[in-house]
Amino acid sequence: MIIAAGGGRRIGGPEALLHQGEKPLVNQMIDTMTEAGCERIVVVLGAAADQVRETADLSRATVVINRAWGTGVGSSIRAGLAALDDEGIEAVVVVPVDMPGLTATAVRRVVALPYPDVLVCATYDGLRGYPMLFGRRHWSGIATLASADVGARPYLLAHKDQIVDICCDSVADGSRVDTPELMALYGLTVPPQRIGA
Repeated sequence: MIIAAGGGRRIGGPEALLHQGEKPLVNQMIDTMTEAGCERIVVVLGAAADQVRETADLSRATVVINRAWGTGVGSSIRAGLAALDDEGIEAVVVVPVDMPGLTATAVRRVVALPYPDVLVCATYDGLRGYPMLFGRRHWSGIATLASADVGARPYLLAHKDQIVDICCDSVADGSRVDTPELMALYGLTVPPQRIGA
């Protein structure tokens, strides 16, 4: 699941519209998830969803529109989990679209044990981050507790003894692009948006 619904107030435009050169970052993330072996990819859009559909190739993904994107990432996680209606899916890996330094190797490390009762978090410098792997048995609890801009954090805190931490420092950059300085560092741009987008 790729969370790409935020409005990106701090960077001047929706994260899903970020481009690295000519390529939309959401397409780069779909490539990363595909290379990691994810069988089904769900992209949760919100802010500027119509423009994202026009500028990105989302043909390899199931697109979910989160109309409540302005309330924070919690609503996007709930929308994405609700779209995973195939009972055969035992776990979902969650990543935000604004991590240009994420690699397929890091995703593969985190998803190595895709069982219904797992909770896995990547770590960078000892701090938990994305990707995160949520086993199906946790989905209803995560959806219930996911809130505002902290997403799954309340659920993870309540189940911290069950979390498996996977160090990804050596195989990925866990930075999320949330400042103009980081945008410049990664060579990212947000194309001009149409009025009403």
